[in-house]
Amino acid sequence: MRKKAVERGPESAMTGCPAAEAPDYGVPGYLEENYWWAYLHPRSLRFFEKQWVINAILWGNYARLRDATLDRMGEEIGGRTLQVACVYGNLTPRLAERHRPDARLDVVDVAAIQLDNLSHKVDAPNVFLHCQDAARLKFDDGDFDRVLLFFLLHELPLAVRKKAVREAMRVLKPGGKLLVVDYHRPVRKHPLRYLMPLVFKTLEPFALDLWEHDIVEWVPKEMAPSAVTKTTCFGGLYQLVELRR
Repeated sequence: MRKKAVERGPESAMTGCPAAEAPDYGVPGYLEENYWWAYLHPRSLRFFEKQWVINAILWGNYARLRDATLDRMGEEIGGRTLQVACVYGNLTPRLAERHRPDARLDVVDVAAIQLDNLSHKVDAPNVFLHCQDAARLKFDDGDFDRVLLFFLLHELPLAVRKKAVREAMRVLKPGGKLLVVDYHRPVRKHPLRYLMPLVFKTLEPFALDLWEHDIVEWVPKEMAPSAVTKTTCFGGLYQLVELRR
């Protein structure tokens, strides 16, 4: 396989993944404490990278959410796109395929092991990987035409989540689009309405915030979006929110 374009920099001692300006602050404590089993252990990659596992976690909705995300990102994508955090499955390869040759897809993640995993899934010269924290992006204001947060916000503590949303809005060009795909409070008669809080309490300690608040509440007032579009699916358990800069 041809190695895709990678922003080269310090080599990670964990994975050997070449990444730009690997952060000197290390992996955040909340990630090590709550999600080491899902994102930081090598066995996690072998387990969660199976399509059937991801689909089961999302109650059979992975393909539906992936395709809805791709539809909103565009059939033929130009300009520059930022995906904040790697994701399991084939979302990113599918997204890369939609980018024109003169377009660019940048992917950031704070865990080098995740970037290394993604480097084996995407074979495209216009995809660039960066070892960065979502709450402290190193891009300039207005660098991107669109930003994608796919099931990231529910994994972040409130203070970090606010910073991540702010950073996502900051790096958008005027008129650019932030797309957030994540959990949402389901309708009252949803069969999972009372099971999911137990799942969250055990595995996703910050996720219930997505049930209690609209995503736009975490956007700084000085960056208030010009337009917000929100749709839900699977009885309201998932949401797709577009915010225009």
